[in-house]
Amino acid sequence: MANRVAVMFNFPDPATVKKVVNYLPRVGVGTSFGLPQTRRISLASPRQLFKASNMTHRWQHREISNFEYLMFLNTIAGRGYNDLNQYPVFPWVITNYESEELDLTLPSNFRDLSKPVGALNPKRAAFFAERFESWEDDQVPKFHYGTHYSTASFVLAWLLRIEPFTTYFLNLQGGKFDHADRTFSSVSRAWRNSQRDTSDIKELIPEFYYLPEMFVNFNNYNLGVMDDGTVVSDVELPPWAKTSEEFVRINRLALESEFVSCQLHQWIDLIFGYKQQGPEAVRALNVFYYLTYEGAVNLNSITDPVLREAVEAQIRSFGQTPSQLLIEPHPPRGSAMQASPLMFTDQAQQDVIMVLKFPSNSPVTHVAANTQPGLATPAVITVTANRLFAVNKWHNLPAHQGAVPDQPYQLPVEIDPLIASNTGAHRRQITDLLDQSIHVHSQCFVLTSDNRYILVCGFWDKSFRVYATDTGKLMQVVFGHWDVVTCLTRSESYIGGNCYILSGSRDATLLLWYWNGKNSGIGDNPGSETTTPRAILTGHDCEITCAAICAELGLVLSGSLGPCLIHSMNGDLLRTLEGPENCLKPKLIQASREGHCVIFYENGCFCTFSVNGKLQATMETDDHIRAMQLSRDGQYLLTGGDNGVVMVWQVSDLKKLFAYPGCDAGIRAMALSYDQRCVISGMASGSIVLFYNDFNRWHHEYQTRY
Repeated sequence: MANRVAVMFNFPDPATVKKVVNYLPRVGVGTSFGLPQTRRISLASPRQLFKASNMTHRWQHREISNFEYLMFLNTIAGRGYNDLNQYPVFPWVITNYESEELDLTLPSNFRDLSKPVGALNPKRAAFFAERFESWEDDQVPKFHYGTHYSTASFVLAWLLRIEPFTTYFLNLQGGKFDHADRTFSSVSRAWRNSQRDTSDIKELIPEFYYLPEMFVNFNNYNLGVMDDGTVVSDVELPPWAKTSEEFVRINRLALESEFVSCQLHQWIDLIFGYKQQGPEAVRALNVFYYLTYEGAVNLNSITDPVLREAVEAQIRSFGQTPSQLLIEPHPPRGSAMQASPLMFTDQAQQDVIMVLKFPSNSPVTHVAANTQPGLATPAVITVTANRLFAVNKWHNLPAHQGAVPDQPYQLPVEIDPLIASNTGAHRRQITDLLDQSIHVHSQCFVLTSDNRYILVCGFWDKSFRVYATDTGKLMQVVFGHWDVVTCLTRSESYIGGNCYILSGSRDATLLLWYWNGKNSGIGDNPGSETTTPRAILTGHDCEITCAAICAELGLVLSGSLGPCLIHSMNGDLLRTLEGPENCLKPKLIQASREGHCVIFYENGCFCTFSVNGKLQATMETDDHIRAMQLSRDGQYLLTGGDNGVVMVWQVSDLKKLFAYPGCDAGIRAMALSYDQRCVISGMASGSIVLFYNDFNRWHHEYQTRY
């Protein structure tokens, strides 16, 4: 929905679904999966969605992570967070939960993903094979497993310590917690049980790879005492993880490792693919109780309401197998060598791709790289300190840096002809007067995702304004604050170019606005004199210095003198982010959809927080940082400042990974191209410098011992 809340509707039959879809706007299944936004796609079967999407191609070419791809498969196969019976399923990948150190270069530390959990232990596999062969029941087809790898009760058992799952669990258990010996209390024990117990073949849930809070008993629930006298509270972690954050980080590194990447297609075959049903499932020891399969029973044909209710209860308790997405083997992922061949050579690729100098010599204070495929005008848009903007056409990088292309090499950015010739500069100049006290910086500007409009703040009349990038014409003036607007930012865009715009002001408030892509303006009627913000965010005492919005998580982050704040997009104050003692004035703030918040303070200190307010790492730099950018997966941080060096840091511990060649001027702004292969930095000398980027190289180099 527009407010980023997901609502699940359970319609009685496909005919009703079709009627509802015909009344809704053409949204397809959203903008994330490379599928057209049509009603045909909204009504497509899971298998049709899989075939039509470009996600498999993107995964094979390492444009998306293993985690993102598994979430895609779960989503189109009908599994989501709104249904505990069909919750997303993820694999166990690590087998070693006993060592003090975990070596992610040792194959023995990884699970064999070509087998279901029930077949990993040879003795137990023999038991299940024998059950299948000796089964003699005319009413119930043969099966290996009478339980499932994912049920509502399993999900609640994993997430027992956090709401709303605690309440759901208690409702399921008649208001009491389970016996302490059956409670999820140790990762190591959970893994051992899934290898030994004939009634436990559980796989994992996505939270194991991103939610450290699920392992901590923050609410101090009384979870009981085990038979050996052990009090159950926090989940016991393996020795190689000292904190729940470290466990999640290493588990995620393992999921994204080469060992998992080259095997994952085999696990996909078992859960979503051709080994899910039929003779291949029998051969793979992968047959479950018949009621877990889609279409195994036609509920509409059961006329007896008591019998129907009994069958539905059985389906709920047995778990549900995802919709089958493909009936042939899933293609493997391309190797890291294939995706980034130069990463493995001694001679690193040329880091600087090009330098583009603008005639004005004014510092480039804002860079926006809306370069995604499918845009009418992919461009790198720059804005200088004297408010001259340029729409610089984007040409894609060659498929592989260093490869010999079929056609003559073309530089990725072509200077705006109106700026180059100086004949049409008046169409690129924002002449409206800013407040004299405003220091022009990167967060004074926002570009819409289609590159057609630029939003500017800092005006003396307390407004922010919308200009067309093709003509420079003023399109809309937006009032709402009681003092000068000091910063602007926008959320990621979704259907129809809609997004949220966030404005922060000297009046110590933030206003959340809705950008209507169809009407090209703030609000439903951009031509009207009054527009109303979606939410007013309060809690600061001083001028807002920086802000970020993550619509995917439904969060707004803001900085002012004192603690930074996290609000919901409805305006509710959720968390305060308190840095170390001397970190009082935040200058830059970024949030990733993975739940990382990175803040740079005026005293030169970086802090990383979780979205739940926990300080995870700090680091001091002697550079005056002016720009920072998070990678899409939230693992890497790019920074640039007055010393003219773009640095790469690991977000989890703020460890320095790499420094690009130094430039001859300070860095004022920074952006990443859509494919993340190009870093574009705006320089104090009035130029932009493009660096070649490959996040895979740091992933490869740093996945050794943890």
